[in-house]
Amino acid sequence: MSDLLRIAIPNKGALSESAATLLREAGYRQRDDAKRLTLIDEENGVEFFYLRPRDIALYVGEGTLDIGITGRDLLHDSGAKADEVMQLGFGRSRFRFAGPAGSYSSLDDLVGKRIATSYAGVVGAFLTERGIQASVTRLDGAVESSIQLGVADVIADVVETGTSLRNAGLEVFGEPILESEAVVITRAGAELSAAYDTFRRRIEGVMVARSYVMMDYDIRAEAIQAATELAPGLEGPTVSPLHREGWVAVRVMVPRLNSQKLMDDLWSLGARAILLTDIHACRL
Repeated sequence: MSDLLRIAIPNKGALSESAATLLREAGYRQRDDAKRLTLIDEENGVEFFYLRPRDIALYVGEGTLDIGITGRDLLHDSGAKADEVMQLGFGRSRFRFAGPAGSYSSLDDLVGKRIATSYAGVVGAFLTERGIQASVTRLDGAVESSIQLGVADVIADVVETGTSLRNAGLEVFGEPILESEAVVITRAGAELSAAYDTFRRRIEGVMVARSYVMMDYDIRAEAIQAATELAPGLEGPTVSPLHREGWVAVRVMVPRLNSQKLMDDLWSLGARAILLTDIHACRL
């Protein structure tokens, strides 16, 4: 069992389900019981540990576990000796300062203020980097009411739509503290193994597959150059002759974003039988 790659996964919260889905798509077994704390996938040489999201960076930083999936915010807040090595594109959030509407306009207004947050490490580091002297109080859970209760002058929290802040009579100000998302982390300075390389390729393959689609279409041979300029693919399209004289079949990998517009443009060039197909995984 010592040769298994040990990976920490959030056991609950916003990142948990998305991380498990990503891993399943990458070919790894995942638990079917939310109370299960570990799972060994011997076929793929991996052991998964389902941990509190806030603890993952600490375990990885200490070298107890090899890899972790956690939030960038939790990594920075932990102070653990761990590095972000891959961005996963889900669980995105933005951290901002907020105070009573009309009371604050810039970061300079934070000097001497009391700031309440659930991410004291992140906020403290942000203030130190900018030479801002203010006190930071860590609170668990919702912090919007801390100003009304007299605990703080300003809060620092995740802002999505801003509705909850407005309902509490607050508004954001200053630059964002942190742009967070789910990330893969390893111990700082650790020598990454061949097992990690396999894991990385699998995850990257799923990430690319989610961002691209396979496009097939038929077009007259004389229009293939113009069509290729619109959809060059990664290493050029695959072009095969059709039984219909003067026509070819084309297969090319294209970005999912704006693929409908690309279909319109190819149609205008004379392409027909244009099809889009999802890609579930790939190696590039």
